[in-house]
Order: sequence, then structure tokens, then C-alpha cells
Amino acid sequence: MKDRNVSIVRDTDDKPIVMIHDILFKWKRQINWEDVEEYISRYIDEFYEIAATKDLVYIGKDLPDEYANSQYTEHIRGVNAKAKANAAQGLPEMLEIASNKQYERNNKLKHSKDAAFGWYRYNIRFALPVYDELGELMWYNVFQSIMLIRHDKNGKLYLYDVIDVKKEPGIPLKQ
Repeated sequence: MKDRNVSIVRDTDDKPIVMIHDILFKWKRQINWEDVEEYISRYIDEFYEIAATKDLVYIGKDLPDEYANSQYTEHIRGVNAKAKANAAQGLPEMLEIASNKQYERNNKLKHSKDAAFGWYRYNIRFALPVYDELGELMWYNVFQSIMLIRHDKNGKLYLYDVIDVKKEPGIPLKQ
């Protein structure tokens, strides 16, 4: 997808951060999650490798709806909602840098097929630009989050959602 303006950089501790250089999803009061869903649908049937584990993670047809309409998404507001919406631009790179793989058994009957072999959680970090009132770039805010990946009955791993989006405290990144 050539229209994405995304890169991977390393912080002073040599940890990777996905830099998302554009804010596509702006809002006055509320994000239009249908636009986010439509954007994510461009990834369907793609797959990406997590560098740390060599796991291949697929993007299934369920991701756009889950990403935009999950219980988690319904409850986030403000800067975290804006961050999750705009993080959609960097999903391939976030999968690439995902780390700290943690397994969780599936406990919900409704996921008996799509997560028959459980769930994996990976840590990710991404940064979004902050602009002044003239549209000039001031800095990047860094966020940490969890990529939730389901292990399907067919044996494949599928990206399911991005959850627990939190702005990192501390000094924002300068460009």
C-alpha cells in the first residue's frame, strides 16, 4: 500500500517504534469508525511476519469489524481513541515489531472455532504526530498497546484487535 506514510525507528534504548507520520482520522467529538473499518479492509488476505518469533499473522475478514466495534473500542475516548484509529495505518509494521509473546487459553464458547487454540498477546509501540494550530509538526506522542492475535482452528494466526492503548509518559519524540 503505497499511500501509507509509516516507518520503523528505534528509541534511545534501541526499542522499535512504528512512526505514523499522518493523521488520517481526525474528529471534533467522535471518530467515524466506519471509515477506520473501510481503511482496515484493504489489509484483508494479507499476512505479515513477526520478526521476533517468525510467526506469520494473517488479516482475516473479521478484523475491520472487530477493530472498530469491539467492546474495548466502544469504551475508549479522547486521545486513546484517536490513537487506535490512526494506528490502523501501521498494522503491518506493528506486527513486524511485536514483542513479548504471551499465550492465553480461550475461555469463551463464542470463540471455540476462531480461537480454538487460544490467544496471543504481543506488546507494540507506535508514535503519532502532534501539530500546532498552523499545521506545523511539533512532536510525536508515543503509545504502547497490545496486539491480540487469535489461533484459529485451521492452525493459522489472525490479528484480532489492538487493545489497551496508552500514551507513554515522558518526553515526546522530536522529529
